[in-house]
Amino acid sequence: MRRLRHLTGHRRTVASNRVLGLLLAFNAGAVNAGGFLVVHLYTSHMTGFLSSLADNLVLGQMKLVLGAIGALWAFLSGAGTTAIMVNWARQRRLRSTFALPLLLVAVLMLLFGLVGAITLSWPTPFAVPLTVLLLSFIMGLQNATVTKMSSSQIRTTHMTGVVTDLGIEMGKMLYWNRTGTAPESQVRANQARLRLFAGLLGMFLVGGIAGAAGFKHVGFVFVVPLALVLLALSLPPLWADRARLRQPWRKALALQAPLDPPLDPPTAR
Repeated sequence: MRRLRHLTGHRRTVASNRVLGLLLAFNAGAVNAGGFLVVHLYTSHMTGFLSSLADNLVLGQMKLVLGAIGALWAFLSGAGTTAIMVNWARQRRLRSTFALPLLLVAVLMLLFGLVGAITLSWPTPFAVPLTVLLLSFIMGLQNATVTKMSSSQIRTTHMTGVVTDLGIEMGKMLYWNRTGTAPESQVRANQARLRLFAGLLGMFLVGGIAGAAGFKHVGFVFVVPLALVLLALSLPPLWADRARLRQPWRKALALQAPLDPPLDPPTAR
């Protein structure tokens, strides 16, 4: 329990950021690849939707434009929700600063796994199923959580930046330093960053394989175990904050409580 609380608590370390980032990269890869089999769209990164918006705006395909706008809006809303929850928790000095948005991710993934098939037929004003909006919102939540948690050093829902940084470190590793070059002038790879980016890329790939296989053979229910893992990660800090989380409710109830009724007037003798 203490290890889980440390993993998602407000006090961050390089090790805890790395472990949580790897777990969430696996989760994003699974949701992204598995979701593609359902809605035929990758919902964990917005580059494709932004390009689709530009292309179809020029081509006059307004239905596809609305679909791209819907996914972008949902992802932005998820990231904004994370910012609200994290700053709310920070102002109250809660241990569950980053556990709160992860709890919301877990709950939404659990709902998606249990009733996701129903959402495919629900109409939306954005010309895409509610499933696309839900998955984009979840990915926005997760990506913003990891971004704020790691001070923008780790991304888990899209791999373009990770592959770029990994390539930079590999270039440094392969660079030939001439004999006699001063140690402070030599080009050397950052081994910690190299391992981190390689790990994120590998976990996203493994998660994608697992997600594609899970959705193909099991269906929406495959998401339930992933949601339960995130639930297990987010609950320990929330449990540690249970007393502080009750305080606002107690104050609100105290303000709403009716005043004591007046005493009955004395009876005449």
